Amino acid sequence: MKQRKRHPIASLALQAREGSATLPALLRYRATMEPERLALRHKERGVWNPITWSDYYRRVSELALFLESRGIGAGDAVAIVGDGTPSWFYSDLAIQTIGGVSVGVYPTNPWPELQYIVRHCRARVVVCGDQEQVDKVLDAMREDGGLPALELILVVDAKGMLHYEEPNLVRLTDALQEGARLASQAGASERLGRCIETLRPEQDAIIVYTSGTTGMPKGARISHRSILTASLRLGEVYGFEGRALSALCYLPLCHVAERLFSTVTQLVWNGVVNFAESIETVGTDLRETAPTYFLGVPRIWEKIQRDTQIAAREAHPLARAAFRFALRQGERLATSALGGDPVPLSVWHRLQERLLHVLFFGNLLAGLGLDRMFFAAAGGAPVPEHTTRFFRAIGLQVHEVYGMTETCGLINVQRPGALRVGWAGPPVQGIEERLGADGELLVRGDMVFSGYLHDELATRAAMEGGWLHTGDIAERDDATGDIRIVDRKKSILITSAGKNITPSLIENALKESTYVEEAILLGDGRHFLAALIQIDLVTVGQWAQERGLAYTNYAHLAGLQEVYDLVDSQVQAVNARFARVENVRKFVVLRKQLDHDDGEVTATMKVRRNAVERKFRSEIESIYGPDALKEVT
Repeated sequence: MKQRKRHPIASLALQAREGSATLPALLRYRATMEPERLALRHKERGVWNPITWSDYYRRVSELALFLESRGIGAGDAVAIVGDGTPSWFYSDLAIQTIGGVSVGVYPTNPWPELQYIVRHCRARVVVCGDQEQVDKVLDAMREDGGLPALELILVVDAKGMLHYEEPNLVRLTDALQEGARLASQAGASERLGRCIETLRPEQDAIIVYTSGTTGMPKGARISHRSILTASLRLGEVYGFEGRALSALCYLPLCHVAERLFSTVTQLVWNGVVNFAESIETVGTDLRETAPTYFLGVPRIWEKIQRDTQIAAREAHPLARAAFRFALRQGERLATSALGGDPVPLSVWHRLQERLLHVLFFGNLLAGLGLDRMFFAAAGGAPVPEHTTRFFRAIGLQVHEVYGMTETCGLINVQRPGALRVGWAGPPVQGIEERLGADGELLVRGDMVFSGYLHDELATRAAMEGGWLHTGDIAERDDATGDIRIVDRKKSILITSAGKNITPSLIENALKESTYVEEAILLGDGRHFLAALIQIDLVTVGQWAQERGLAYTNYAHLAGLQEVYDLVDSQVQAVNARFARVENVRKFVVLRKQLDHDDGEVTATMKVRRNAVERKFRSEIESIYGPDALKEVT
């Protein structure tokens, strides 16, 4: 019997699993199969507005046709700078539809960093979220050699730009109107369809620039196949098939993890993406959307914990006492569950957890917008143990996910029911791992990037011997495959006595304190360890208010002797957990908060150590003295 040929649209879901799909093809598939199904929601003036799959695909098609009419096509790059919005999605998929690549730029980047990325990727178009981003692009065009490849600026929100006279500046609404006119012409839809069908899964879909903690950012080339495979592996581990998926998009979309969890996972697993109004409104947006899966960087999980505990302290005494009692019971059960043992809790323990949920924590989770969440993830850095235990105690398991830009944000994940504090779980299917002679984690597999843009030398160095050198020093449990990241290879400190010190272990221990926002360990080439410490303005401010200590701003608060003594108590508690050679002998409480605009941290809030040592030279000199100050470049 002759086998019936599969329709190319109907087989797209299968093609995604076979590694032969592309992102625009999946979008067309969703719009064809379920055109009126909800795809996106964004908030305007307090009202959530729905966008269906057909609306999504129509907007992408219109923008693709507009770009094509301006001569943009296969191999070209479009840079996108702005907060997450439906227009970000439209721009991302539109350039891919006509064979190009999209390049995300952090909206917090100052114009020199924006200029470097846009110039390095040779973007012909920049899509800007608002006036602020347009101004940065215009500055980048005027200064230091400009942006020679740039031909067009599209602006999403043109508020305040009525008198701008830049000839190559176009409002996105006007571009979409022009695209709609082009779409009405004969053959336009078929032409776009042919563009999509000629896309190859192995070609570049996106360029994601690394954070640049030790040098200029590098553009990681990510193919359609690699990032689709990452989403498939994630969904297979956590059971996305057949679930009603709903996400909250709040991290910058230029970050590969947010791209994976929102744009790509939505296309692969047919979910809904809700756009947060801003990073400041994440708590409110969580309550209003109640997503079913969520990626939180450690700071977000810590903020939710901190705000919950502050609210509990300010509650009625009876309610406060009840919360403390329930939390103590929940944390006792959580300690039993967080050892990484896949054996389930006893019937008695499960009954206790159920009672705590019904009597106390069910309403709390609902009030936080976390009650529908079946998969809570944490990535970017280790989550403090007390934070993981807190959420497990109130009924939410936060799973550690380890990945990097060069692996589409995914390598290792904790398996459901086998949480092990401080460990990231085994690798996902299709990833091989081994440790180098110096403990560096090496990986290879079908999610590894295609190389660095315009940098063959860096690509060869990263992929030496056919393995991706992650730059992370790790420990590996051979029995389970679990890994624990110890530190970045370049961050290891060697004291003057020749002792190797892993700074992140001590820094993370210091940051477990709710009063410490950031800690930077010093000691490379020196006689003893010291630290620069940034306090948490909210928690330390609350602590000061409870004790009647007056202050006006961060600098004033950080300068109080009482605050120094508070931090000293936290440092001494951490010192008790480490060997004497690993003790922090001296520290300075920073009088300013680390800031991206000042070059002290990256857009992802990773510390630029060399920049910090230069910036706080006088503080370091006060610790080690002028003669012992280590010269930094």
